[in-house]
Order: sequence, then structure tokens, then C-alpha cells
Amino acid sequence: MHIPQQKSAVIGCLLGTAIGDAFGLPLEGLSKNRQHRLYPRLNRYHLIFGKGMISDDTEHICMVSQSLIVSAGDTNKFTQAFAWRLRFWLLCLPVGIGSATLKACIKLLLGFSPTKSGVLSAGNGPCMRSAIIGVCYGNDIFKLRSLVKASTRITHKDIKAEWGALAVAIAAYLASTETYVSPKKYYETVTQVLGVEAAEFCELIRMACDSVQALETAALFATQLKINFGISGYVYHTVPIVVQVWLRYQENYVDAIEEIVRLGGDTDTTAAILGGIIGSAVGKSGIPENWLDNLWEYPRTVKWIESLGERLFEVSNSGKHQSALPLSIPGLLLRNLLFSLIVIGHGFRRLLPPY
Repeated sequence: MHIPQQKSAVIGCLLGTAIGDAFGLPLEGLSKNRQHRLYPRLNRYHLIFGKGMISDDTEHICMVSQSLIVSAGDTNKFTQAFAWRLRFWLLCLPVGIGSATLKACIKLLLGFSPTKSGVLSAGNGPCMRSAIIGVCYGNDIFKLRSLVKASTRITHKDIKAEWGALAVAIAAYLASTETYVSPKKYYETVTQVLGVEAAEFCELIRMACDSVQALETAALFATQLKINFGISGYVYHTVPIVVQVWLRYQENYVDAIEEIVRLGGDTDTTAAILGGIIGSAVGKSGIPENWLDNLWEYPRTVKWIESLGERLFEVSNSGKHQSALPLSIPGLLLRNLLFSLIVIGHGFRRLLPPY
């Protein structure tokens, strides 16, 4: 059942991102055949003893949320707040950073302005953190565009990355406000917001919407985009696939996440983006309880993420900024060290039978 309350949408977006991220992380980079041999069933996490952990996808949407809280949606204040969080995040030694984001964060640490730190890349980074902007500010197109642009260009200055992030934000906003989003309405909204400049990207969105209406699977649609070996980190591959799966499973979190993960490639990011959109519609109650219970995280626990969503909901509705939700610095450093060891161990496990 659809849950239209915005508070539920904000919390659902954040938790949906985190759970999708954790679910897809252990399968990242595996071919579809190798996936099925190692993990014939995807009814639980496969990182360590049935437990899941988040990656940079969730960390980024949480940093964006913190920045929205302290800035109350003011673009200039948001930009500065997000830049400082990216600097701090890099100093805590995160694992598996995308090359464009890494370069941008290093430039920020070296003193570059947030308006000049971005690198020319059309990667997925901005898309994985934009859904929450759509949920909170999608009813104000000018503010939405301004915040998505600021969030994008601090790391990625290729306009394609911005278009992809906007398309994700629009999807999350519509998912959070409507019981059912027709492919036609989504396509028309995206083309209206992005304009003729984004004609090539909008054509990919049209193809995704047509594929939904033709009742095609995501795997079949992927072949039409000539994606045969897993979804890459390129925004023109990721966003159309995410949109196609979302429009087919708008309130079915489990089947959506499992289907997109089975496509292979950048599975943690594709599942995180998709999870954020569908989570905006279904809220916490639409995410499997055992997946929530088995997210093994600190200090960004499920409870902490819920509290973050509650505070962001208050700020976005009142227009009055609040202080950021505290995080333990020693806890982050120890967590990242442990996460590094777990990821290395998991990598060795993936080299073992069955083949």
C-alpha cells in the first residue's frame, strides 16, 4: 500500500538506499553467470555471515541529508556544508571510492573551491545521492535544479551527470507523492525539466518508458542499450535501467532490487539508486524487516538513519535549519578499517568454487 506521508518518504528514501546498497555490494562486478553460481538465491545478504554493510552510496546520501539539514535548502550554504563533509569523509579513509569523486575530494582538501573541484566525468556519483533532494524539494523545480546542480558539480562537471541526477530526483519525488506514476507522466516531466539540451538523454528515458509499456524485462531492455556484461558506472547506462525497473515495480521493493542486482555490474550503486526511489514510495514498512535487522553498521545504524530522516523532514517542512546529527569520528575510522578487512576477505571468497 502506498504511504504518501512525506516523513515516511524521507525515511524510506534513506533506508531504501542503504538496504539496496548493502544488498548489491557483495555482488558488485560479478558476471551474471558467476552470480548465479555463487549465489543461486538472493533472499539475504551475502557479505559476511548473512549480514550486510553499506558503501559510499549510502554515505553520500547521508552527507547530502546532513548538508540539507544545516542549510535548510539554501544552495550556497548547502554547497559549503557538503564540501566540508566530503573533505572529512575522505580523511576517514573510506573504501571503494569512484575515481572522479576521489579526485574531486583531493582537490577540495588541497583548497579548491567547491565550484571548481569537480572533474569531467559522467559517472554515477551524483545520481546515488540525488533521490533525497527530489523527495524534499521536488515541488519547487527551481530549488530542485539548483540543489542537484550544486550536489553534482562539486564532484562531476559533465552535464550528463547532472541530467542523470535530476532524472533520479524527479523519479523519487513522483514516487513519494503519487500512488502510481505512469511512464508517460514520468517521461513528460523529465523532458519538461531537462529541456531540449538533454534530447539524447531524454530519448533513453523514452526508450525505458516504452520498454515498460511493452512489458519487457530489465534484461531485455539492457540488450537494447547494448549492455551485455553488467551495468557500468556510466550514467547513460545506469539511469535508464533504474527507471525501467522502478516503473515496473513501483511498490515492490524486493523484486525490484533482486532484478537489478541480477543484471550485474555496478550492483551496489544501481540497487542503492533504485532502492532510494522505491523506498520513497513504500517507506520503512515496505522494506523487508529481516534486511533492516541484518544491516550490520556503525555509526550509521538503521536507527541513526531514521533519526536523520526525521530531522531532515522537520527542516524541509519548517524551512528552519538545525544542527547536523552527530557521528562518532573514532567509530567511523574503526568501522572503515573493519570494512576494508571484510571486503578483502569477501574478495578472496569470490575466487573460490563453485565455478
